[in-house]
Amino acid sequence: MCRNIKTLFNYEPPATEEEVRASALLFVRKLSGTAKPSKINEAVFERAVDRVEVVARELIDSLVTPAPAKNREIEAAKAKSRSAKRFGNQSA
Repeated sequence: MCRNIKTLFNYEPPATEEEVRASALLFVRKLSGTAKPSKINEAVFERAVDRVEVVARELIDSLVTPAPAKNREIEAAKAKSRSAKRFGNQSA
């Protein structure tokens, strides 16, 4: 699951709230070992996601780098190219 958490720092445009929330959700899922908590644990699970989201946003907003921001579209194209080289064209 955590493999799917995307790097959110130093991109243009900056990470959206939805992206930060999605990363927080994946992180809590990984820690808890479940994608969907039981009813009894639902409130605790959601509270954990909320708290991780706040801390993640604070971290992203506080980090500093002299490197220029990466372009999301260019980076996505590079990732797609790497995937095609690694796994080949899997369209059927």
